[in-house]
Amino acid sequence: MLRVLLAAAAALLLAAPATAAGGPGGSHSAVLLREMNRVRAQYELPQLVIDAHLRRAARAHSREMLESDTFDHGAFATRMAQFEVNGSLAGENLAWGTGDRATAQGIVLAWLQSPGHRANLLRPTFTRVGIADLVGSFQGHSDAHVVTADFAG
Repeated sequence: MLRVLLAAAAALLLAAPATAAGGPGGSHSAVLLREMNRVRAQYELPQLVIDAHLRRAARAHSREMLESDTFDHGAFATRMAQFEVNGSLAGENLAWGTGDRATAQGIVLAWLQSPGHRANLLRPTFTRVGIADLVGSFQGHSDAHVVTADFAG
């Protein structure tokens, strides 16, 4: 049975609009994964690898938040079961923002400054992740990035 850990409340990231993140290094989700793994390497933790089930769950959740203009974890355990996420432990980090607060570095920095998000990001038993970064109008801001990172181990 999947034990579910919802170790972190969502981080609210907000800044003035600016250019979208991503750039030449690939998709924003790929850049975010590299930044997450860069930080994990500093703590000699295993690299996170993309898991298709977690990626679909994360994408569905970011889409739902964008469509409903709400920012919360929702029915996390139900979503993990719906997308057939397996493992003994799961967790989720959320972020949204514009400008510098929507960059991979800005998101990871905010997570590191929040005890619950930090715990998820640096949990040694989390080895798999699904990341979704969808861009749209959110909370009155155009071109906002709405990010979900679902972890499992």
